[in-house]
Amino acid sequence: MTESSDLLSALHPEDIAALRVHMAPCRLTSGAVIFEPGDNVEWCYFPLGGTLCSYFVLLDSGIAVETIMVGREGALGGIVSHGNLPAFARSNVLHGGDALKISIRDLEAIKLDRPSIAHLFNRYADCVMAQVFQSIACNAVHTIEERAAKWLVAAVDRIGSNQVTMTQEQLASMMGIGRSYASRVLQRFKADCLVRTRRGGIEVLDRDALSGRACSCNDQVAEHFHKVLGAVYPAEA
Repeated sequence: MTESSDLLSALHPEDIAALRVHMAPCRLTSGAVIFEPGDNVEWCYFPLGGTLCSYFVLLDSGIAVETIMVGREGALGGIVSHGNLPAFARSNVLHGGDALKISIRDLEAIKLDRPSIAHLFNRYADCVMAQVFQSIACNAVHTIEERAAKWLVAAVDRIGSNQVTMTQEQLASMMGIGRSYASRVLQRFKADCLVRTRRGGIEVLDRDALSGRACSCNDQVAEHFHKVLGAVYPAEA
C-alpha cells in the first residue's frame, strides 16, 4: 500500500520496509476529526490514493479556517515534530479513504535508527512550512474567487477525481467567509460551465479553465515540493 503514498514512495525500499513493519492500514471516514487542539498526538497518518485531510485553526468567533490540505504527498501528526506533542490545529478528513498509521513512539525510534528517513521527513517539514506561509499570503491578498478556484483545483488534483465531496457551507467555512459569498462565487463558476453543484458535493467540469481563474499559490507550493522532495507532490489529474 505504500506505493499509494507519494511521500513514502520517495524513500529507499529498505527504509520503506523498516517502516512497514510498524505500520497498520486504516480507513479514514469523511468528516471525521483526527486531532483536536490540545490532543496529545500519538499516531502519524499517511493518506493513500485519493484520501484528503486538512488542518483547521479555530478562532475565538467559532469559525474554523482551513490552513493547508494534506493528501498522498504528505502525512499528519508527529512527522514534523518530536514526540507526542499536543496538537495546535484541528485535523479533519475531507475525502475519506485508506491510510497507513504508525505510533509516534515507533516513528521516533525509526527516525533515530535510520537517518535517511529522518532526513526525508525533515525536508517534508520544510514543505509544510512553505504551505503555511503561502496560505497566509493567499488569504491576505487574493480574491475569494481566486482562492475558491485554487482550493477546488488542489482538491481535484489530490483526490484524482472531479467529484469533490463538499457542501457550499463547508467551502465557506474552510475559506473563512460567509455562505452567501461562497454561493455567489460558485454561481459564477456554474454560469461559466466550470463546476456543477450537487447534493453534498461539487463537480469540477473544466479543471484547466478553473485553474486559469485561480491564483498561482498551488503552483508555487508544488514547485517548492519538487525542489525539496523531488516528485512527491501530486501530479495534475
